[in-house]
Order: sequence, then structure tokens, then C-alpha cells
Amino acid sequence: MSITVAVIYHSSYGHTARIAQAVARGVESTTNTQSLLIRVGDIDQHWQTLEQVDAIVFGSPTYMGSVSAQFKAFMDATSHQVFAKGGLWANKVAAGFTNAASRSGDKLATLQQLSIFAARHAMHWINLGLPPGHNSSTTTENMMNRDTYFLGVGAQSNYDEGPEVAPKHPDILTAEHLGARVARVSHELAEGRRSLAQRLVA
Repeated sequence: MSITVAVIYHSSYGHTARIAQAVARGVESTTNTQSLLIRVGDIDQHWQTLEQVDAIVFGSPTYMGSVSAQFKAFMDATSHQVFAKGGLWANKVAAGFTNAASRSGDKLATLQQLSIFAARHAMHWINLGLPPGHNSSTTTENMMNRDTYFLGVGAQSNYDEGPEVAPKHPDILTAEHLGARVARVSHELAEGRRSLAQRLVA
């Protein structure tokens, strides 16, 4: 059974785009799974395609404690493109990621915003599923989930470094983990629905 996971994101400087690409790689590391990278600026070309995908991962930088204006415009557009048309994304798998220059930078608020957005569309939110990263004297900056987020990926990129070096490799690995996790859960749900349908027919 083939699964498609869309990754919808906005990135002004390229840092969040690197996280989106890592999520996509994680998705495609799972057998019989393909990813679809979509920039929010190109969203009007993809509304119908998104009706058919199995999962959507949402990503935005955190600006002033929130998603970017460009990503919020996409969220608002789903009101009439998706929600008003009968909940076209209901029961799809969802997850999210964000990036900011600061360790915290209120990135949790962005992840919460994304999860509530998914809930408005009756989607199934998938958490990161990793233990705390760098939180003791025996751990290091090279740990996945180094800043310890549970709701999704909270990546960090130094404001004076370009996307060729930031975010750091542990955040890239964390994003790949999320993509693979979303793909696995999507397969599990698809297989479960198929088995249930077969039992009901029998």
C-alpha cells in the first residue's frame, strides 16, 4: 500500500526549508511512502492533490511568537478551500515543525498553533515521540531533540548563520525522525482501515 505525505512550509531565509527537506527525507526512508514538498506560496496549485494525500506535516518559522504571516495566510485560506467544503482533511495524519534563532523563542506557541489548526480540520496529530535531548551534564548538543520539544520539531538556527550551516545536524536528524514517524503511523492507520473494511464486508 502506497502512502503520500505532504510537507507544507514557509521559509524566508532557507533555514525552515532545510527542516522541511529533512522531514521529507524521513518520510521517504519508509517503504512504499512518497513525500510532496509544497511551499505555501505555491499552495493554489495543490488544493486538489491535498485531498488525496494520507498525511500533512506543517512547518513555519516562529516570528514574534507565532507562525509567519505567509503561513497564517495559508491557514486562513483553508477555511474556504477545505473546512467549508465538508472537512476534506478529516482523519488525515498531521504533524508540525518550526525553527527560530533562539533556544525557546516561543516556538512552543507555534507548535501549539499548528496542532490546534490540525484539530480544526479533524486531523490526527502525531507528536515527536523522542525523549528529552540535552538536559543533563552527561548529554551534549549532538543529541536529537536537543532543546526538548514533545509536540513537534523545534529547531534552532543562529541568526548570523546561513542555511548552509544552520540548523545544526541534530535538528536535521530530529526532523528526519518526525517524517519517518508520520509515515509509519500513516501506514498503520491505512492498514487498519483496510482490515476493518474487509471484516465488515465479510
